[in-house]
This record gives sequence, structure tokens and C-alpha cells, in this order.
Amino acid sequence: MGIAFVRTVILYITVVAAVRVMGKRQIGELQPSELVVAILISELAAIPMQEPGIPLTSGIVPILTLISCEIILSAVTVMSIRARRFITGKPVVLIENGHILQHEMRRLRYTIDDLLEELRLAGYMSVDEVAWAIIETNGKVSFFPAAANKPATAGMLNLTAQDGGPPVTVISDGVILSHGLSRLGRDINWLHGCLQPMSLQPAQVFLMTADSQGKILVVPKEKKEGAA
Repeated sequence: MGIAFVRTVILYITVVAAVRVMGKRQIGELQPSELVVAILISELAAIPMQEPGIPLTSGIVPILTLISCEIILSAVTVMSIRARRFITGKPVVLIENGHILQHEMRRLRYTIDDLLEELRLAGYMSVDEVAWAIIETNGKVSFFPAAANKPATAGMLNLTAQDGGPPVTVISDGVILSHGLSRLGRDINWLHGCLQPMSLQPAQVFLMTADSQGKILVVPKEKKEGAA
């Protein structure tokens, strides 16, 4: 039992490290070669995990070999456009200037139901709301709205917009994050000053974020049931 536990932990750490080396992509964002490697890694790890008689190296060595091949392949795709197109393919236009390219859909074996589902997931009700649709190499579809459906921007309205940058978390589940305050150039006195009008203490805050433009978000902790 102890040996099986140790073998499982070793294989788990190996697989996590292997996936970490491949990057932070989600399963739906993996390129075909990366998806194949991910599947093979799980299969190779499962065999010595389930069969104590099989040497541990029989799973670790193939996993490391696959990761090495994936790294080499990634380097080749970075250096060569031809290799990149052969391995990962290239984006394909499904809707062009509001017209569905049916021949491309047939070539990709992409049904109208698939297209309508992606439209709904992207927040569009109808095909005529979209000017362009491009299926990316990872299988996801990028939609670009028709001119009449484009949201107004500050540039269109001749307004000057200021970008406060991404919000920085300064309190997380009641804990003050000093590095967040440092990024904002603020101190603990500023923090208490922001919370004082709300009659809150840091320990009572579930989430607090702020940006360089002074925009602050405070989410208090929910009171436990039965608490006064």
C-alpha cells in the first residue's frame, strides 16, 4: 500500500510538472499536437500507477520524452511559418462580410448548428449581427460584429478616456495584501481611510481592489447565519 502511494505521488508530480512545462492553456485552447501529448501523458501515467509490477521508469521516461518532443516542436513552429501551418493549421473564415461561406463549413465538417451555438455563446442572437467569423487553430470561433452592432467607444464620441490599468487586490478574504498596497503606492492608513466611511474593518472585507485612477471596489463578507 505504501509503495503504491509513493508511486502515485511521484507520477502525479511528474504529470503536473509536464503539463506546467506545456504552458497554462486550458483544454479547449490546446493545439492538436498539445492535445495529443496531454492524452498520451495521462495514459502513460495510468499504466505504472495501476500495475505495481511495472517499473516506475516505464511511465516517467516516455512522459519526459513526449514533453521534450513537444518543446522541440514548439521551437520549430516558432522559427518556421511552414512548419507552424502544417502542425497547427491556419484560421479559416466562416462568415465574410455577413455571408456564410458554406463551402468552408463543408470542408471543415462544421454544421450550421455548431455555428449557431458559438454565436449564442458569444452573445449574438442572429447571424446577421455578425460581419466576420473566423475559426481559430484551437477550434474556437472569433466573431466581429456588423457595423450597426458595434458598441460606441470613447474614440467615436471624441471623449478622452483614462486607463487605470488592471485592478490590484489589496484585501483578500479579510487579509491585507501588502504587495498590493505597494503596487498602488498606498499605505495602511489609506486603506483604513477607504473603509472608514463604510464602517468596515479589513477582517470584515471579502474582497477589495483598487486601480491607479482611484477606482475602488469593496465586497464585504457575508454574515454567517444566526449571527447578529
